Amino acid sequence: MVSSRLDLEDAAVFLPGDLPPPARLARMMRVDQAGEHGAVRIYSGQKAVLKEGETAELIAHMAEQEEVHYRTFNDILCSREVRPSLLAPFWQRAGFAMGYCSALLGASGAMACTVAVEEVIDAHYAEQLKWLRRFREEEALLDTIERFQAEEAEHREIGLDNEAEAAPGYFVLTRAIKSLSRLAITIAERL
Repeated sequence: MVSSRLDLEDAAVFLPGDLPPPARLARMMRVDQAGEHGAVRIYSGQKAVLKEGETAELIAHMAEQEEVHYRTFNDILCSREVRPSLLAPFWQRAGFAMGYCSALLGASGAMACTVAVEEVIDAHYAEQLKWLRRFREEEALLDTIERFQAEEAEHREIGLDNEAEAAPGYFVLTRAIKSLSRLAITIAERL
């Protein structure tokens, strides 16, 4: 089970019906690990299509950072005795498929996928950080998520700087990817 590092004296700031802080923290860690797993797989799918050139190098750079994020959240899950998402095999396949299909649209399609996913993740991490700032005992986790959020924002900027908006059907494509990303977050928190 989750070892509570949260100052439960602050529990008065939560409303009836809210998850207890340790349960909410477990959900956060589960979804973050699942999301980083998905990100690693998205870049794997993109690398399978875009094997050479500047875009391939950018994807490799972002993939390396996502791999660090994924390993870090794996370690956090283990240290806090939080189970990973039960849908890990699905996230692995779905992430690869999203990356592969977006890269079939060309470099701009891959970058559009990056922009869409990172916008959702940035907002997701911002929400988590706002909640975590209530707990003095979670400063290390707060620092980790802040660092990862900054790297995700960097990925979004890389995508925008590399013609993401030139992707075929950019508006429809990014809205679809954002919707799928938000759905994945909701499911991963629970399963």
